[in-house]
Amino acid sequence: MQIARALISVSNKAGAVELTKGLLELGIEVLSTGGTAKFLKENKIKVKEISEVTGFPEILDGRVKSLHPKVHGGILAVRGNKKHMQELEKLGIQPIDLVVVNIYPFEETIERTGAIEEVIENIDIGGPAMLRSAAKNYRDVAVVVDPGDYGEVLRELGENDRRLGERTMERLAVKAFSCTARLDTMISNYLMEKFGIDELPDIMNLSYKKIQDLRYGENPHQKAAVYRARRSRGIVGAKQLHGKQLSFNNILDLDVAWEVVREFEEPTAVVVKHGNPCGVASAKSILEAYKMAYACDPASAYGSIVAVNGKIDEAVAKEITSTFIEAVISPGYQKAALDVLKQKNDLRVMELLETADRKLQLREVTGGALVQEKDALLLRPSEIKVVTKKRPSEREMEDLIFAWKVVKHVKSNAILVAKEKQAIGVGAGQMSRVDSTEIAIKKAGDRVRGAVLASDGFVSFEDSVHKAADAGITAIIQPGGSIHDAEVIQAADKHNIAMVITRVRHFKH
Repeated sequence: MQIARALISVSNKAGAVELTKGLLELGIEVLSTGGTAKFLKENKIKVKEISEVTGFPEILDGRVKSLHPKVHGGILAVRGNKKHMQELEKLGIQPIDLVVVNIYPFEETIERTGAIEEVIENIDIGGPAMLRSAAKNYRDVAVVVDPGDYGEVLRELGENDRRLGERTMERLAVKAFSCTARLDTMISNYLMEKFGIDELPDIMNLSYKKIQDLRYGENPHQKAAVYRARRSRGIVGAKQLHGKQLSFNNILDLDVAWEVVREFEEPTAVVVKHGNPCGVASAKSILEAYKMAYACDPASAYGSIVAVNGKIDEAVAKEITSTFIEAVISPGYQKAALDVLKQKNDLRVMELLETADRKLQLREVTGGALVQEKDALLLRPSEIKVVTKKRPSEREMEDLIFAWKVVKHVKSNAILVAKEKQAIGVGAGQMSRVDSTEIAIKKAGDRVRGAVLASDGFVSFEDSVHKAADAGITAIIQPGGSIHDAEVIQAADKHNIAMVITRVRHFKH
C-alpha cells in the first residue's frame, strides 16, 4: 500500500525536521499536533495541524488533542474492509498511513524529580493510544517510534514508490508495542513504589532495555546481551574506564564481588572466581586488605575478578597488575593508579559510584519465575546465642561475624574458614557439608590453627565438628536448628570449641 498521509507527534524532536522534509519531498501530506507543528513551522516547514483535521481545539492544557475519531478512525480502518472504507467516506475521515510518535519522557522525569505532580503530567495518553492503534493495524499503517529508524524508513519509501515492505511494517509494529509496554510497566512500578503497595504483587511487570550485545554467554555457543533496568545504578550502570568488552561471566562475577565488599565499612577486598569469593579480607588499608584477600588462594585468584570498597591508589594498582586479573571494580581511582592499570591492555577497569539497593531477586525457571526478597539481613552481636561452655574471645567473635558476612555469598553448601578478618579457606557448592568442610580446611592449610569456621546452613552432624577440631579450629558460627543440635553442641564442648547460633541461615543456590 502506498503511503499518502502521515501524522507526526514527537516529544523528542531529534531528526523530526529531516524526516518531515523527506516525507514532503516524496509527496506525502503531513499532519502534526500542536507542539510538534509549532516546532516544524519554526523550522520553515509547512504542515497541517491536527485541530484542522478534527475541527476541535486542544483542551485541558494539551491533555486532549489527538483522542478523536477523525484521528483514530483514520488510523484503525482496515483498507481491505469495504464497510470500514465506506464509513470513513460517510464521516469525512481520511486514512492516515504513517504514524510517527514518540512519547513523553516519563523515564527521564522520574529519574530527575520526586514531585509526583510533575511525574503524573508526564504520563502520556494520546501518544501511546496512537502507537497502539497504528501497530494494531500494521498491515495497512506504518508506525515509527524510534528516531533511529527515520533514515531507513525514508530510504525505503524513496526506493519503493512510497511503500514499506511487510517485514519492515512488522518490525516497526513490534517496536511500538514494546515501547508502550515499557511505559506502562514503568508507570505501574513507579506508582507501586510511591504508594507503598505490596512488594510481592499479584502481577509483576518487568522491563529491561538492551544496552549492548555480548560476544557470547556463559559459553561461546550461547548468544547473549546485557540489559538495564530503569535504575541502572548497580553493575550494569558502572563506568568502564579501560579494557576490552565485559563478558557475560565477568558481569556475573562483578556483581557477586561488589555485593561482598558492600557488606563492610572498613577497607575490604574480595577476589571472585566463577561466582564464589575465593579470597576476602578486611584491614586498615585497601592495600593490606587486597594482599590478604589474594593470599587466601593465589592459585584460584589467577584470572579472577577483584572488588574493593575504597579508592585504589598506585600501590594497590601495582599489586593487582602483578598477576593476571580479568576485571577490577572500585568506587574510585587515583590518576597514578589508572596509569598503572591501563598498562594491562585487556584488564577491565570499572568504576561504580552509586549502588541501588535491590529489594527483590528474580530467577527464571521453566514456565515462570521465582521472586524473593534479597538476603540483606544483618547480624548483630546481641542476636548471637552462645550454646557451648566456652565463649568466643573478642577476637574470635570479630572473626565469626566477618566470616558470617562472607559465607552468605558462597554457593551452598558453604563453609568458610577465617582468621584475623581474612578468609583462609572456602568450601563451596558441595552436595555434602562435610565435603565443604574438608575443602575449606584443606585450602586453609597450616593457617587453620586458631581460625574460626562459618557454615551457611545448620551443622547436621557432629562429624563436621570433629574435622574442625582435628584441624585446630577454635570457634564455629552456624544457624542451628538441626534435630541433632544437642549432639553437635556436645561435640563442640568435647573439643573445647566455642559455638554460636544465629537462628538464620544463608543458603545460596
